[in-house]
Amino acid sequence: MKDVPDDRRTAAARRTLFLFAGLLTLVGLIAWPSFVGRMHYARTRAEIAAIRDAAAGAELTAVGKLFTTLARLIGPSVVNVTSKRRLVTVADEIAALRGLSPVGVTDEQVGSGVIVESDGMILTNYHVVANSDQIDVTLSDGRRFTAELLGADPATDMAVLRVDARELPAAAWGDSDSIEVGEMVWAIGNPFGLDRTLTYGIVSAVGRRGVLNSPYQEFLQTDASINPGNSGGPLVDVHGRVIGITTAIVGKDYSGIGFAIPSNVARQVSSAILASGYVERGYLGMALRSSGPSVFGVVVEAVEPNSPAALAGIRRGDVVVSFDDEPVAEPAGLVLQLTRAPIGATVELKIVRDGSPQAVAVQVGRRPR
Repeated sequence: MKDVPDDRRTAAARRTLFLFAGLLTLVGLIAWPSFVGRMHYARTRAEIAAIRDAAAGAELTAVGKLFTTLARLIGPSVVNVTSKRRLVTVADEIAALRGLSPVGVTDEQVGSGVIVESDGMILTNYHVVANSDQIDVTLSDGRRFTAELLGADPATDMAVLRVDARELPAAAWGDSDSIEVGEMVWAIGNPFGLDRTLTYGIVSAVGRRGVLNSPYQEFLQTDASINPGNSGGPLVDVHGRVIGITTAIVGKDYSGIGFAIPSNVARQVSSAILASGYVERGYLGMALRSSGPSVFGVVVEAVEPNSPAALAGIRRGDVVVSFDDEPVAEPAGLVLQLTRAPIGATVELKIVRDGSPQAVAVQVGRRPR
């Protein structure tokens, strides 16, 4: 028997080695994904277990308890407001066929309110109680009162009520000027007649104007669910302090965009109503228009004779660029600043006249009612 040459034995050994390596590679390709999957799932299971442990721990429990704590904190200060108005119908054949009495039928408007003083003072929206013959307020403990309308301000959609009750749980005020976009907020009220419903969201925008075509209104915008019946209820911050009074939604139902009257405005308006029964606002006597994109400020279109603006020397064609050191970019902004200025106060208007900047001192007058 002839011996196999060394080079042939070497070639056979290499082929065997290559076949073995290929087999190992094939086995690895088949087994590796399964092995990796098992390792990944083991890691995932470990992460899930850790999350479960954290969820059972104090930190996440405290976060969950925040919502229930807020509900218990602000809930007793929220009231249901029902206003009733008698609608007189005409005595005719069609009305009778429809079952309408010539004496009249009662129309009801349902909304919310918040107790702001323990002696029974309540804030709500004007549109909830407008033109009503009777206003009923139901407290969180079930007691029902006929409320007195102390005054209202249709311009900001605010109304102040009082019920004959004492030692009520008054809500705490927050500072709406310090609120920033992204902060967590909760709305609570009576949407669709569902008692003290709590919803959660964030502040989506601040200083939102032009929502209801009123120059007196500037809103906080939120994505907290607000529906018909929420009107007049509080919007609260993480500390349970009232930073807004919910007042409006986009469309007929909740669509992710709701608006609230800032708390600082609500406090100012309610204080004025309690002092005099209505809100006095500043007046200068100017007709204004936007100056256009190329010029900053607002243009004076006309000046009322003998008005504060006329007495201060403001002329048609002047461009107002600031009001009491606050920049003025649009007519609504100047009007909003003016309505918040104290009656009789002297403010400085910075204007541009014929290309020349000037400062004019103007005494704020009282807007005719």
